[in-house]
Amino acid sequence: MTDLILRPWQKQDAQALAAIANNRNIWNNMRDFFPSPYTVADALQWIHKTATEKQAQHFAMLWQQKLVGGCGCIPKEDVYRKNVEIGYYVGEPYWGMGIASEATRLLCAYITEQKKEIVRIEANVFEHNRASMRVLQKNGFYLEAIRQKAVFKNNELIDEYLWVKNLK
Repeated sequence: MTDLILRPWQKQDAQALAAIANNRNIWNNMRDFFPSPYTVADALQWIHKTATEKQAQHFAMLWQQKLVGGCGCIPKEDVYRKNVEIGYYVGEPYWGMGIASEATRLLCAYITEQKKEIVRIEANVFEHNRASMRVLQKNGFYLEAIRQKAVFKNNELIDEYLWVKNLK
């Protein structure tokens, strides 16, 4: 998967982002702040928000010069300030192609190179998202905890799996 590129979001990504992100199957694996339905206005708002980051933290995924998803890292705060949380999504037409695995590899490399103070990368995965768990496993993450009934999504209490990669 050498064709995958991560780059900052650009205004011209809005239409393609809305087309990919306006998908209930993606939303089912995201936190509720991710809009559903996902409109071009939502995409533009997101792109504008990411443009204000001092150091890029959220990226468009391009495969064969086509927008296929997004990923990012969120620095933790206070006593967790040496930790970062990652997340990613891939448009459904591109599932099963290794794109999420490669994006996670690239994102972890970026964190290692650009954020020298970070010692731990975390990812939270809903219990039904086995594909995402495999992505993390392939990238050297281990299952640290299962937070039982910690997530309320779609009017249902579900478990959340905490995956971790220690850098030091």
